Amino acid sequence: MASINEAKNIWMNGKLIPWKDATIHVLSHSLHYGNAVFEGVRAYQTKKGLAIFRLQEHTKRLFDSAKACLIKIPYSYDEVLKAHVDLLKSNDFKNTVYIRPIAFFGYGTMGVSNEGAHNDLAIAAWEWGAYMGEEALKKGIKVKISSWMRSAPFSMMNRAKSSANYFNSQMANFEAKQAGCDEALLLDPQGYIAEGSGECFFIVRDGKIITPLNNTSLESITQATVIEIARDLGYEVIRRPITRDEAYIADEAFFTGTAAEVTAISEIDSRIIGKGCMGEITSKLQKAYFDIVMGNNAKFEHYLTYIK
Repeated sequence: MASINEAKNIWMNGKLIPWKDATIHVLSHSLHYGNAVFEGVRAYQTKKGLAIFRLQEHTKRLFDSAKACLIKIPYSYDEVLKAHVDLLKSNDFKNTVYIRPIAFFGYGTMGVSNEGAHNDLAIAAWEWGAYMGEEALKKGIKVKISSWMRSAPFSMMNRAKSSANYFNSQMANFEAKQAGCDEALLLDPQGYIAEGSGECFFIVRDGKIITPLNNTSLESITQATVIEIARDLGYEVIRRPITRDEAYIADEAFFTGTAAEVTAISEIDSRIIGKGCMGEITSKLQKAYFDIVMGNNAKFEHYLTYIK
């Protein structure tokens, strides 16, 4: 987790503008009432130049989240795809790029109702390396199971990637950091493991890869990618509930996410996982994942949108 490296331009409401001019009014509706939806997308420097990973899937999820949260994105799906490409073309990026499209209610009304508020869309991009640091990618991270739980599906729309859902994540992450850990792991209302504060969770037991199946987690694009990779490598992948004590005795554990990529977990609640470092299967999945996003695996190259 690091400070933002400023870039040249941001795409905002249909046009490219200088980074410093991408501002909103202090009375923007979403700032006060938390209804905004966003995506996390990455672009990597490949042999063929900068390429966005799974842009189509991320953009579809942005529209799905907006629909669920009653936000009308004032641009078509194809226009938003093009906006991502135009934005990256307008900036001189040399390293891995993180892209953040966000749809929100702007200035125009106040009160719980968003009627009359302007529908805004912005897309920012900046150079950003490993989410938890290069060392974490190699050695793994310490995780704490949080006292905060993921919201029940009748309380929040957890399938939507909405800003409001991440207040829960912030509190869990803060608690973990205060306890000397790197990240939090949240349970669902039934007491099973849901996910990290911004990542999906996997364990390995007896050569099988297991990831939670619940109704409180985001429909993750990176999780789906890693499941596809694992099966392509010949591993059995199981979707089912995971208890905290099963996580403690896992042979390996790891997080996945656009920001986190594939990050090993070395410790959960002071229990050493496996040998206390990245396991063999996690290492293979991480390598395969980076081969794909870097354009080194032709079988998965259809997931890349090259910026010419």
